[in-house]
Amino acid sequence: MSAAEASLGRQIKGPSAVGTDPRRFWHLTRALAVTEFKLRFFGSVLGYAWQVMRPLLLFGVLYVLFTQIIDVGNDVPFYGVALLLGLVLYTFFSESTGTAVTSIVDRENLVRKIEFPRLAVPMSVVLTAMFNLVLNFGVVVVFLLASGGSVRWSWLELIPLVALLAIVSSGMAMLLSASFVRARDVKPIWDVVLQILFYASPIFYMIETVQETAPTWVAKVLMLNPFAAILQQARHAMVSPEYDTAASAIGGTWRLLIPLAIIFGVFALGYAVFRRAAPRLAEDL
Repeated sequence: MSAAEASLGRQIKGPSAVGTDPRRFWHLTRALAVTEFKLRFFGSVLGYAWQVMRPLLLFGVLYVLFTQIIDVGNDVPFYGVALLLGLVLYTFFSESTGTAVTSIVDRENLVRKIEFPRLAVPMSVVLTAMFNLVLNFGVVVVFLLASGGSVRWSWLELIPLVALLAIVSSGMAMLLSASFVRARDVKPIWDVVLQILFYASPIFYMIETVQETAPTWVAKVLMLNPFAAILQQARHAMVSPEYDTAASAIGGTWRLLIPLAIIFGVFALGYAVFRRAAPRLAEDL
């Protein structure tokens, strides 16, 4: 230690990402998420119904377009339910990451004045999106049963699948929220990335259709996308076993290690970036 540094005294550390008490971090994250969930539609006539109506409105437009005009989904089993499930999962990912981008800046007054685990801010955004996902899953179940589907034990696969989606969403939320504090270009860039992800993922078209109409490598490359792999397995588990498993669509079980590595790699990178930036977030705002 130099003489100049010694004269400044003991180094004071800023607020950390998680803090020293995991229970405090969890309670704060949950409190922020519940408050945001209650306030989002406060004062609106339809209230929480808007959360269900938004994916339903997009579903209605795409369903009419691809079954009545372009004629893509008529030969696909339970096409409407498969489309709705894709929109619901994509809405969770886009909402949790898109809202998290500006979450630290949006809570500037809180971050500047109070010392608390900084990671609670972007994680509360992901948790709020999870509340909405649960509501929207109820709509998917209603549509599936009304279309002639049935309850199957394979629905339990949705638990680890949603957990994987939450992990990659949390990783992106941490990475984007910490980066936006110093680089405001992050938001428009991420908006473009989300649009690309929507069209590059088999949401309104099926991976089985890609396998039939394009070279075989195209479907396998698309399935390297973690969101596409999760969605494909969710359709197989929940909508109908007629949909290929993710392992079959990607060309082998071992190839699923690639999207899995991306999921946990994004989470590790996001946590490392946020943990490094957390003590200086208030000064950087």
